[in-house]
Amino acid sequence: MDIPGLVEITTYEELRDVVPAPLAHAADKNRKELHELDKQWLAASPFCLIATSAADGSCDVSPKGDPAGFTKVLDDTTIAIPERAGNRRIDGFQNILSNPHVGLIFLIPGRGETLRINGRARIVREAPFFDDMVVKGNRPQLALLVEIEEIFHHCSKAFLRSKVWKPETWEPDAVPSRAKLAKALDRPNDDLATLEQYYGPKYEEGIYSVKY
Repeated sequence: MDIPGLVEITTYEELRDVVPAPLAHAADKNRKELHELDKQWLAASPFCLIATSAADGSCDVSPKGDPAGFTKVLDDTTIAIPERAGNRRIDGFQNILSNPHVGLIFLIPGRGETLRINGRARIVREAPFFDDMVVKGNRPQLALLVEIEEIFHHCSKAFLRSKVWKPETWEPDAVPSRAKLAKALDRPNDDLATLEQYYGPKYEEGIYSVKY
């Protein structure tokens, strides 16, 4: 795409000409093992984002959520994340089969900081800790086992700028409903009334009863 006036950065030196070297406390905060405070964060977090990349470089970011503490700490360098049934695309899992490197961001509602973990992942279909991941009778059929290579806390600037945790700024109706989006983009042959019923209150009621 030709954009008049566009100036692209193509080298590390050019990038550092715009963004100076980080301060020591930011550059040196990476750790390789979970601290007790990290474990407390994971115990309070009900949501994370998992970034993956396939061997060909194609990328995916998948949201994962369960009751707070859904991420199980196995030891100071290993965590496990349960996988619940969804749309069966398994985009991130497919990437992991060819490239095990993953990046995770753990959020706590209302907190601007995040916990970031980078490491190597394995997909497991059975392990003793699956019994500790049961929610509303649903035992996961898969889990992601992550061996930590890097961990650190990230500051709140993005959340402060976006005001994402400020309810007075929320506008959930600024875009069409999920049913209308599905009708227009994903399921054009389905009746809108049927989609509205599908994505209505019963949708949440059944999220733990679904199996692959």
